[in-house]
Amino acid sequence: MPEGDTLWRTATRLRPALVGHQVVAVETPRAVGPAAVPGEEVVEVRAVGKHLLVDFSGGSTLRTHLRMTGSWHLYRPGERWRKPRHRLVARIAVTDWEAVCFSAPIVEWTTTAALARGSGPIGHLGPDLCRPESAAEEVVADCVDRMVELDPGTPIGDVLLDQRVACGVGNVYRSEVCWAERVHPWTPLSAVDVTTRARLVACAGRLLRANLGPGARTTVPGGLAVYGRRGEPCRRCGTPVDSAVGGSLGRVASWCPNCQPPPGRG
Repeated sequence: MPEGDTLWRTATRLRPALVGHQVVAVETPRAVGPAAVPGEEVVEVRAVGKHLLVDFSGGSTLRTHLRMTGSWHLYRPGERWRKPRHRLVARIAVTDWEAVCFSAPIVEWTTTAALARGSGPIGHLGPDLCRPESAAEEVVADCVDRMVELDPGTPIGDVLLDQRVACGVGNVYRSEVCWAERVHPWTPLSAVDVTTRARLVACAGRLLRANLGPGARTTVPGGLAVYGRRGEPCRRCGTPVDSAVGGSLGRVASWCPNCQPPPGRG
């Protein structure tokens, strides 16, 4: 599913087209909840972790979670869409633009006030590592404190994916962060000391925030360090990169066998 930087960039692209403009049409054919209506204004478009939120002046918020299938597009009125209409799950039209969401599995209406109170579908999320303030020591410490609630046998790579600890990290960044800090992704949480936990969170935030602008995602000069590079030389030591499905979530992770010895061999 998309990483937090992808949602941040999506919000950045939609914001100038929608915010401050009066809505002329809203379509959410399968969503329930207090929907916005034509005549309202778009107040804000924001990303919170892997959720995209559109706030309206009437007090409602449209939440989408793209998972692996969804995407938001921007079109001029009358412009041909790049995906078929039957995949539409949300459409917000203003005078000069229409924002269309295709194939997102989660589309729902809630109230902006409920989200502000920390209730509802995003109330459980940890700090958003894409936000500039997440670099603060106290925010990193908060994320580390949240790890105490997890099973100590949980692999650290899966801990980084847990949006209750910190939101925004996906499969790409968990591999890149573990490589940067020389930690094998299957290392149990109990074997990772507090200082290393903090380094992992801080590194995840730095990498996410470095990729909020346009262009290809990069974590090292030339691209990515290990993700998607199975069999290619490690950019640090030259050892062929390995990858496998594993951990408690059964998802693919990549690592360098030399720089990141597996648990019990470090």
